[in-house]
Amino acid sequence: LGCYYLTKPRAGSLGEGKVFSSPQEVRLAFDEGMVGLQAKIKVRMAGKLCGTTVGRVVLYEIVPPEIPFDMVNCVVDKKVLQKLVMESVKRVGNARTVKFLDDLKSLGFYYATKSGVSISVDDMEVPPTKDEVVERTFREVLEVEDQYLHGYITRGEKYNKVVGLWAQATEEVTRDMMDNLRRKDEGIMEEEGYYPDGTPREFNSIYTMANSGARGGTSQIRQLAGMRGLMAKPSGEIIETPITANFREGLTVLQYFVSTHGARKGLADTALKTANAGYLTRKLVDVAHSEIIVEKDCGTIEGIYVEPIVEGGDIIESLSDRIVGRISLEDIPDPFSEEGEYIVRGGEEIDEEKARRIEESGIKRVGIRSVLTCECKDGICATCYGRDLSTGKPVALGEAVGVIAAQSIGEPGTQLTMRTFHIGGTATVFEVSSHEAKTQGFVRYHNIRAITNKDGDLVVMNRNGEIKVVDDQGKEKESYPVTYGAILKVKDGQEVKPGDVLVTWDPYSIPILSEVSGRVKFGDIIEGVTMKEEVDEVSGMVQRVVTEFKEEKRLPRISIKDENNRTIGRYPLPAGAYIMVAEGDAVSAGDIVAKIPRETAKTKDITGGLPKVIQLFEARRAKDKAIIAEIDGEVEIGTMVRGKRKVIIRGEHETREYLIPRAQTIVVRTGDYVRAGEPLVEGTVDPHDILEILGVKALQKYLVDEIQKVYRLQGVDINDKHIEVIVRQMLKRVRVDDPGDTKFLPGDEVNRFEFEEENQRVMREGGRPAVGKVLLQGIAKAALYSDSFISAASFQETTKVLTEAAVAGKVDPLRGLKENVILGRLIPAGTGVNEYRETEVRIKREFIHKENPLDSEE
Repeated sequence: LGCYYLTKPRAGSLGEGKVFSSPQEVRLAFDEGMVGLQAKIKVRMAGKLCGTTVGRVVLYEIVPPEIPFDMVNCVVDKKVLQKLVMESVKRVGNARTVKFLDDLKSLGFYYATKSGVSISVDDMEVPPTKDEVVERTFREVLEVEDQYLHGYITRGEKYNKVVGLWAQATEEVTRDMMDNLRRKDEGIMEEEGYYPDGTPREFNSIYTMANSGARGGTSQIRQLAGMRGLMAKPSGEIIETPITANFREGLTVLQYFVSTHGARKGLADTALKTANAGYLTRKLVDVAHSEIIVEKDCGTIEGIYVEPIVEGGDIIESLSDRIVGRISLEDIPDPFSEEGEYIVRGGEEIDEEKARRIEESGIKRVGIRSVLTCECKDGICATCYGRDLSTGKPVALGEAVGVIAAQSIGEPGTQLTMRTFHIGGTATVFEVSSHEAKTQGFVRYHNIRAITNKDGDLVVMNRNGEIKVVDDQGKEKESYPVTYGAILKVKDGQEVKPGDVLVTWDPYSIPILSEVSGRVKFGDIIEGVTMKEEVDEVSGMVQRVVTEFKEEKRLPRISIKDENNRTIGRYPLPAGAYIMVAEGDAVSAGDIVAKIPRETAKTKDITGGLPKVIQLFEARRAKDKAIIAEIDGEVEIGTMVRGKRKVIIRGEHETREYLIPRAQTIVVRTGDYVRAGEPLVEGTVDPHDILEILGVKALQKYLVDEIQKVYRLQGVDINDKHIEVIVRQMLKRVRVDDPGDTKFLPGDEVNRFEFEEENQRVMREGGRPAVGKVLLQGIAKAALYSDSFISAASFQETTKVLTEAAVAGKVDPLRGLKENVILGRLIPAGTGVNEYRETEVRIKREFIHKENPLDSEE
């Protein structure tokens, strides 16, 4: 806060526009009261004239001279300070950085006191546009209510739409509020910093605190001066009516009552979830404690390929962020160099500079060495791990990277749990319903089948389509997935500019569209058997919903007939679908014949988070497990077999059939082309299936990406390599299917390295090697099956582990940390690594005979 205040300019300060020859002169003038602290001045720095402020020169006095003045010549907020300290560690080392930090603390607190920042009611400026936005939203909500009363939309859709409208309104008020504060702030900096009578205009204290990163954030200012927005019930559903007031205007009794829900839920959750997060950390430590850096380089030629992470066209994590501090797998040539130079050679560390060059050269994927492919037997090698994130140097031998990884993942877990009550249960729901172009370019359709409906809109008739924006060279700039039933707003090849809407869809329901024009005929839609009529008690409208039914033979469907009464389109309806047409209606291509409502929006509370992380690490099979395609091929939806739907995939060489329970919604249509690993029905993809169908590498990528997604949603930044260390432990074991001539038995679960070693031994003797499958184990299971029975026994199920070890006559190699701690030996990490343990220290003779040099000076 102090540094932020110190480095802010203020228009019209005393001595504005003066020119100084050196920082020392500035200091002199400031001490004599000739210039104000926030005056904009010019000063000569390192031989050139810089425009700056007095405060920045004062701050630069304590900064190590190796750091260029440009780094301080800006408004210094939390981010800039982090950069400064990082740069200081790099350029001048730890000892001097410690002194710099201490000075920074003293200076910061001194000027924070001087700044006189305090909170007053007047600092909470309610944006003037608020009332208008709230009124407009009320009108829109009334329209939605009206549609509902006339029966155009279902209750669930009404709920989703209303919640969506209010979420947008809240965002808008927040945006106006922040813009308002920002404009005033910049006004003081750029235009007038003083009232006509010469008293300084005050910076807004609340904005100062939030903007400097000292305390608070947008969401908290929103509650003070914007509108509190939507609240969640204890069940996690969102209450339709938002709190339009803020803390400055004060809440009514009812509004206060509604907001106590969220606050109390937050406190109760925190208590319960802390335990879960702590247990997760313990499991992680137990599974990874034996992962220690044991050698410089294992010499593997394997690695993983990483790409930037893109969601909905936004780059969420750039390529450079993902590869910094890793070791390159192969030579990366510089595309812009004439002499065929390399940006980085295989086996070199990719530092910030090289990562930047790789990204600027437009390379999309980079191979890096990874813990996942390291071939070390009892640990990990330094080359596969890369940079030690705590020192910024290559990782040292004996570093306990397993424990570091476990703590890096577990600690934010405890943070994630605490996250909820900070804002007092304010809900945020934001359903995306359209994609906009972010850059200028030309539209390209990719794998899109579309037809024009009677309103003249282009309606997408298949899944897995993509809409891309390319530049004039045809290089892809952005790409967006296009869902079934979406409406394309641009033509193929059309030029777009930023902000143009490319495609829109209904985020709250999945439509079933007719591909042809004709008359509607119902099949097996019988009231009371496969369909029930719901009378909405509010609107009195009748809606027909397909229900779950017992009879096996029935298959509710809507057929479209042509003039000669031939069936030209047939659409099976899943349970829960709302029928939108009546029998005998004429429909045209692209019309909606039925809608399947999506799940009513629940808040993305970290309950979605922590349990999701635990589910992934424990490799649990999901309840709503999706059936996924095992081969590439074309889909054909068949008939009912024993009450289940048959889906056939015809590949080039083979055909696979799947039986799908009636309750599951099939997301593919006849004629769609699917790739192996794509889901055929709605649900969560089971990691075990990915392993079977797509193999180990795809599974590793899936696990790392999915776990990262959850943390990213909470704004927590974890380096990939920590998750990789854990995932490596989850894939350590192999189940033997055919033992060949090895010592294993069929069904044995053995360590992967042991398995490979034994195979090599047998092959050297000319025997037949064993065949096995890599197993995916949850972390708790992997910890119990660790090589060390002492470590496993100290984790869970002590008696069972010890009796089994005794019966099998197991020997504990004492390789990990835990078992050595339990036995009171030196741990094999740090200076306890075998390499150091076996080093003898001999003193050369000649040193001993010299006289003491101190004596000779007397």
